[in-house]
Amino acid sequence: MAGWWRALARAAQRHPWPTNVLLYTSLYSAGDALQQRLRGGPADWRQTRRVATLAVTFHANFNYVWLRLLERALPGRAPRTVLAKVLCDQTLGWPVALSTFYVGMSFLQGDEDIFLDLKQKFWNTYKTGLMYWPFVQLTNFGLIPVHLRTAFIGLCGFLWATFLCFSQQSGDGTLSSALTLLVRKGAGAAERPPGE
Repeated sequence: MAGWWRALARAAQRHPWPTNVLLYTSLYSAGDALQQRLRGGPADWRQTRRVATLAVTFHANFNYVWLRLLERALPGRAPRTVLAKVLCDQTLGWPVALSTFYVGMSFLQGDEDIFLDLKQKFWNTYKTGLMYWPFVQLTNFGLIPVHLRTAFIGLCGFLWATFLCFSQQSGDGTLSSALTLLVRKGAGAAERPPGE
């Protein structure tokens, strides 16, 4: 694992934009594939392609540029600076990224009202994200080198994308809806006789 991380760090230093964007997109797409598996239905690769399209055309690039802008505006790792970056990220960057996800996915799916998911799920998802992303960004801004920050967000975003894609497909943006699915699925697996 350490060798893989060193190779990623070297690639990100030499070619920061493509390395970060491709890793982020791959992990985000894998999050969608995982949530489909957890839901138990057949794999919908068209849906995963839509997630990958949105990730590569907007999310990965937005994160790459946004994290560099924050570093230029608020350079350094002093505690006060890190907290200011987290506050900016959660009040400016995070709402833009979340809104774009819901609207972008609705657009790519050909939904009639591309703002419906945004209207119905934004606030629940935003509040759920506040239980996760500030802690991720504290680590990101405090410990991770600038050239690896988008890749780090991609790693953490794998878990988030699993939740977010579930919310977009069949949840309501709350953690409880995702946990209910997992508990129900776990209970169903426990009730089946062995060998099935």
